[in-house]
Amino acid sequence: MPEIIILACVALFVGLRLYAVLGRRTGHEQSIVKPADVQPSPLVVRPAAEPVVERKVEAVGAASAMIDPHALDGVRSVVSADPHFDVAGFLDGARSAYRMVLEAFWRGDEAELRRLVDDEVYDAFRESIEARREAGETVENRLVAIERSQIHSAGMAGQMAVVAVRFDADIAAITRDAEGNVVAGSLTDAVQTHDLWTFSRNVRIDDPNWILIETDEAA
Repeated sequence: MPEIIILACVALFVGLRLYAVLGRRTGHEQSIVKPADVQPSPLVVRPAAEPVVERKVEAVGAASAMIDPHALDGVRSVVSADPHFDVAGFLDGARSAYRMVLEAFWRGDEAELRRLVDDEVYDAFRESIEARREAGETVENRLVAIERSQIHSAGMAGQMAVVAVRFDADIAAITRDAEGNVVAGSLTDAVQTHDLWTFSRNVRIDDPNWILIETDEAA
């Protein structure tokens, strides 16, 4: 019986010592949670590896021929003013506009041209259409293919983004007189053309449409 009492006292003493050592936290203990179990706070904002503008422009510039190297700085300025500007998407739209404007001009659709171009370009197209009508001529042109479209230059003019696109295309063209006789061109032989068209858009307004403000031949 005395032995049992002594053993019980020893057990109680050891238990109290263990509690004194392990039962109190000092704030310096290592967590038993594995690093893989720790989830980052959703409020932590990690800085991007590089600016969004650089990422969007350099990714395209390095991966393809969509931008002339001399136009990269200008494209950066456009993206800085309008972070939603997308080079690939813009060029898709520019190719569609190129086709739509040419076809409207060829068929003499002034209403369609009015919607797509600015006043100066519209006046030039309208004068050509009127001269064609006065001469009794009609055209039967066809855009065979756009071989290449590339941003030739870009920049900001105040709040207006201005982007020039070079188009290398194959066009089959034929002109007929009032009697229907062919006076120029051939639909069987496509001619390679090199055009430089400039588009503009106000980045401060919600309207996403670009307007053709200048047409020229590319060197």
